[in-house]
Amino acid sequence: MTVYETELPGVGRKFELDLEGGARAIVIVHHDGRREVFERPSPEEDSRKLFDLEATAARQFAAMLQGTGFETVDVTHLEAPLGEAIIEWFEIPETAAVVGHTVGEADIKAETGVAIVAIQRGSTSIANPDADTELHAGDILVGLGTREEHAALEAML
Repeated sequence: MTVYETELPGVGRKFELDLEGGARAIVIVHHDGRREVFERPSPEEDSRKLFDLEATAARQFAAMLQGTGFETVDVTHLEAPLGEAIIEWFEIPETAAVVGHTVGEADIKAETGVAIVAIQRGSTSIANPDADTELHAGDILVGLGTREEHAALEAML
């Protein structure tokens, strides 16, 4: 990973981070603490502004990116009492074929092997949804299954 730093006289500093596939993330740090965040999808494309943060919000966002108070783990080598099963979250896109159907009609467990253990709908949590629970675009499905089964659910959605 390469980070480039450039002085911007009268403005502040520009930081650029190489990403996969030739993409680049760009952050301009102004003297007053404001940050502008840009993305350049490829070397052939122009950069586009993603968002702008005032100094206080930028510090809070940086803390989130650093994972302050939260230690991540390498889940590819994680051993859990569930054997090969893991819990994953998937948002139902508007274009998913399951939208408007019930959990029973979608038959996700039979089609993918993933057991839906909860649905997060806005601020409402539906634990252990029954077969009559209708699926909506934007619902977050909490599923229990193997990595392969989760890949099948992701493809289904």
